[in-house]
Amino acid sequence: KELLDLTDFIDKIEQKFTPAFQEKEMRFEVDCPEGQVLMADPSRLEQIIFNLLDNAIKYSSSGDKAILTVRNNNHTIHITIKDSGKGIPEKDIPYIFERFYRVDKSRTRALGGSGMGLAIVKELVHAHGGTIKIKSEENKGTEFELIFIGADKNENNSISR
Repeated sequence: KELLDLTDFIDKIEQKFTPAFQEKEMRFEVDCPEGQVLMADPSRLEQIIFNLLDNAIKYSSSGDKAILTVRNNNHTIHITIKDSGKGIPEKDIPYIFERFYRVDKSRTRALGGSGMGLAIVKELVHAHGGTIKIKSEENKGTEFELIFIGADKNENNSISR
């Protein structure tokens, strides 16, 4: 793990993902205030966010939007990815983090995904000492909230948690 400046980190993710959203004719908004920092493995955190943004694209239609926000709330960092896509049926929500579970049973591996993505996301979030929450409503969209213990840089550039 290393101290990440989330403003730069999220900006790079926005640059990488914007073309995919444009190709699908979706809006992609990012809101990450300056000065947000987090102790994290950058490649694993990127993997978490990429997976969630990729799902937002897969399960949304043209005209839909996705919003990535970062907030600091009482020394915890909240990264939220919210889309206006097709949502997840309430009966499926308890199972979406299980390996090989697919909400859309008609999606074969050839159509995309192994059913491992959200299981991996959950494991990586937990490996960072974080938690993941989900809210979803069919035909209205899905919101994933990642909550991590924050880090502060003091004047000496050392980290306090």
